[in-house]
Amino acid sequence: MKFLDYDSPLMQFLTKVANLMIINGLTLLCCLPIVTVGAALTAAHYMCMKMVRNEDGPIVKGYFKAFKESIRQATPVWFVLLLIILVLLGDYLIVFRSGITFPYWFQVALTAVAFIGLFLWIMVFPVMGKFENTTLRTLKNALIISIAKFPITLAMIVLNAIPIILMLLFIQILPLILMFGITVPAYIGALMLNKYFKKLEGHIIEAQIASGVIVPEPEVDDSEKIFHDIPEEKQ
Repeated sequence: MKFLDYDSPLMQFLTKVANLMIINGLTLLCCLPIVTVGAALTAAHYMCMKMVRNEDGPIVKGYFKAFKESIRQATPVWFVLLLIILVLLGDYLIVFRSGITFPYWFQVALTAVAFIGLFLWIMVFPVMGKFENTTLRTLKNALIISIAKFPITLAMIVLNAIPIILMLLFIQILPLILMFGITVPAYIGALMLNKYFKKLEGHIIEAQIASGVIVPEPEVDDSEKIFHDIPEEKQ
């Protein structure tokens, strides 16, 4: 039966479903130490992008390779995001639960910071999954991309909110959320960002070649490497 052949659309779909489930499980496992949340989510987005580009090989090996390569970059970024979350949570409790009346401008500023934090959370892990950079430039680039691609950012916010909302409304689907709650939004996000990321990669390669930072070697297969965005001071 041809529909059971490995290259058939059905088997390709089932393979992707299984891979997404495995990546989701690995991500949840690697998030448990808390300090490695950034690297775990970055590796998940990295693998989802490779799946979108049909570059995915051994899933477990590829995931832990990406996890290891991104931990140095992703950990400080994760700490910055965690600090923003804790500060916003504390401010929220003070502003809305303390009974103290704060100026309107302060509430507006707090809301703006919350949106910036949300935009960073949504975009920074896909960005780190494909580009390597300093902490400050990573956060800056993620914010710029999230604003430049606002419709995609908004769609990704909705996609990431859906599993949380469904889990709160229907606790019975918790096992399903634990299997796909991270990777399905990440995979769809990778589908939406893939074309734009390829464009950015092309621009970076052209700039690096023009400045003599790198020499093109078409014979080398870089599909397994996290793309490097060389900081401006090194170009």
